[in-house]
Amino acid sequence: MKNYILSALLLATACWSCIKEDDDTGLPQTAKPSLALDAANIVITEGNADTTLTFKVKLGGLNLTNVVVTAATMNGTAVAGNDFILIDNQKLLFGPSVNEKEITLTIRGDLVKEEDETFELRLFDAANADLSNDRITITILNDDINPADFINIPETGYTTPESYDGYNLVWQDEFAGETLNPANWTYELGDGCPGNCGWGNNELEYYRPENTLMTRGHMVIEAKQENFGGKNYTSSRIITKNKREFKYGRIDIRAVLPEGKGLWPALWMLGENIDNTSWPACGEIDIMELTGERPNRIIGTAHFGANLSQHQFRTAAKFLPAGQKFSQEFHVFSIIWKEDQIEWYMDDQLYHTITPANLNGQPYPFNQPFFFIFNVAVGGNLPGSPDATTVFPQRMIVDYVRVFQQQ
Repeated sequence: MKNYILSALLLATACWSCIKEDDDTGLPQTAKPSLALDAANIVITEGNADTTLTFKVKLGGLNLTNVVVTAATMNGTAVAGNDFILIDNQKLLFGPSVNEKEITLTIRGDLVKEEDETFELRLFDAANADLSNDRITITILNDDINPADFINIPETGYTTPESYDGYNLVWQDEFAGETLNPANWTYELGDGCPGNCGWGNNELEYYRPENTLMTRGHMVIEAKQENFGGKNYTSSRIITKNKREFKYGRIDIRAVLPEGKGLWPALWMLGENIDNTSWPACGEIDIMELTGERPNRIIGTAHFGANLSQHQFRTAAKFLPAGQKFSQEFHVFSIIWKEDQIEWYMDDQLYHTITPANLNGQPYPFNQPFFFIFNVAVGGNLPGSPDATTVFPQRMIVDYVRVFQQQ
C-alpha cells in the first residue's frame, strides 16, 4: 500500500511538471534549428556558355515543425540578366525531418570582354530557425579577349602636340579606357526613324553601341554588313551633346579612315541650339568627311541657312599624293575657329576658310557653342550605296580629340 501511494505521488509530480504555466515555466526549452548556406565565397570563370551552379542550404538541429527561408540574388558589379539569371525571393520549405535543400544558379557566358564582377546569394526571412551563414559572394572572372585587340592599328602617321603657344588645352579624350567615357559621349541609336529616317541622308545603317570598340588607346567605329533592325548594315554614332560643347578654339582629331564604295566617315559638329532652331539654322561644321570611293580625298564643309529651304554650304577638298590613302596611316584633321572665321587644316596644311562674307547674306551661325558627332555612315546621298567591290568590316580609328582655346 505504501508503494502504491509513493508511485501515485511520483506520477502526479511528473504530470504536474508538464503543465504549461503562463510564464512558460515548466516547459522543456528546445533551441531553434540553424539554417546556413553550405558554401564559402566562390570564384568562377565566366566562359562562353552558361554555367549552372548548385548550392546546398542545410538545416542543423531538431526540426519538429516547418522551417521556411527565402533565397535571392543581389546585384553587385555583376547584374542579373546580363551576368547571371535572377533568383527572385525563392522560398525553401523544410518539413519535419528534412535537413537539406538545393538552390540552382546560372552564370551567363558570353564573348564580351568585361571587368571581373561580383554579386551575392543571400538567405533571409527565416521562420522557425536561426540563420548563420546567410550570404556568399560570387566573383565572375572574365576570360574573354577584346576583339578590337586584333584590329590592325597603324603605327605611322602625322601627329600634333598637346600644347600651342597662346592656347590652353581645355578638353581632350585620348580614349585610354576599356569603354567609352560616358562623361563625354552618348550613343545615338537606330536608323533615325521615326521623323528622320536614314538620318536625313537616306543612310542604310543601323547605329549600335556594339560597333564602338576600345583598344590600345584608340576608339574604333566599325561598319559591318549584317542584318539588324531592318537594315543590312550596322555602325556607330557618338555625340557630346549636353556633355562637351565648345565655342571657338583649335580642334585636333587624329584618325585613320575607312575606304570603299558607300562608306561615309565623318568628324563633325552641330550647334547646341539645334533643338530650338533646327537644322541648318543651328549651323554644321564638318571638320572631316570622306566618301570611300575616293580614299585619298577629305572634305571640309560648313552648312548654314535661315531654314531648310535656304540651306547652303561652303566646302573644299584636300587630297593626298597619288598612291596614298587615308586608310593607311594617321592624319590630323583640324579647325582653327575664331569669331567670324573658321579655317580647315589637314596635317597643319590650310585648305579652306569661311567668314560671314562667304554666306551669301544668310545668318552666320558659327559664333555659338557646338558639340561633336563622330560616325561612320553606310550609303546615303553623298557616297551612294556599297557595291560588290566594298569590303566589310570597315573601321574609323580615332587616336585623340583635343580642344585648345586662346589664353
